[in-house]
Amino acid sequence: MADIKEITKKLEDGVKAVFSSDRYQQYLDFTAKFYDYSVNNCILIMMQKPDASLVAGYRTWQTKFGRFVKKGEKAIQIIAPVPHKIKKEVDGEEKELHWNSYRAVSVFDVSQTDGDELPQGVCKVLDADVEDFDTLIHKLEAVSPYPVRYETISGSANGFCSFAEGKVVVKQGMSQLQTVKTLVHEISHAVLHSKGGEAHDTDKRTREVQAESVAYCVCQMLGLDTSDYSFGYVAGWSGDKDVKELSASLALIQKTANEIVDEIKEDRLQGKLTDGLE
Repeated sequence: MADIKEITKKLEDGVKAVFSSDRYQQYLDFTAKFYDYSVNNCILIMMQKPDASLVAGYRTWQTKFGRFVKKGEKAIQIIAPVPHKIKKEVDGEEKELHWNSYRAVSVFDVSQTDGDELPQGVCKVLDADVEDFDTLIHKLEAVSPYPVRYETISGSANGFCSFAEGKVVVKQGMSQLQTVKTLVHEISHAVLHSKGGEAHDTDKRTREVQAESVAYCVCQMLGLDTSDYSFGYVAGWSGDKDVKELSASLALIQKTANEIVDEIKEDRLQGKLTDGLE
């Protein structure tokens, strides 16, 4: 099994590679598929098995899914936290201290296993496509920090987020897929780049790449492919960024996409939107 230093070095190389034009889309595809994994582990899985779609540990495949790792399959190495706790006297009072160390662990992709059929939808976060356009639009509008308007927009812009007026505007008359993608893009601006947002102070080009990357990830999670549009202007970005900066941006993109999808799911669970959600 690879040690943690070897895994960390592989991760650093992977972060650098992610932002080359032929790897960025692949990375975002992975973050959509591996919804519950960290940025670091998404990169590690991508580097070791690019065609992976669902991974779990050896025993998890057996006990949770009734599947068995096939003989001779090579494990995928990822990083897992190891929790620790001790009791220590601090200023005359006994306190319990908690911290994590990290170790390399082995997981396997579903393609490396045989056994019971997987439950329907286990690889998907939310089952929605363009055919459910009205329902999807309503859900996205509900999670937008700003009210959404559909207007005629002159010029080439498909939408914009007005921080001064506190609104998201999407161009009327576009295709359903383009409308969904644009709406998520502008919602991402409202979440990330309004005053108080986590990326409020970034430059314009970085903001656009972050918003478009979040839109791509969310649409992938919803079963909608926007790659033909999304990657035209993000390819080649960040050539002058160091590993720490790249990792921070990737983490923010993944976190924001996950939060948007989580809010959509929460709306459904709480019954805020009732037309056609079940």
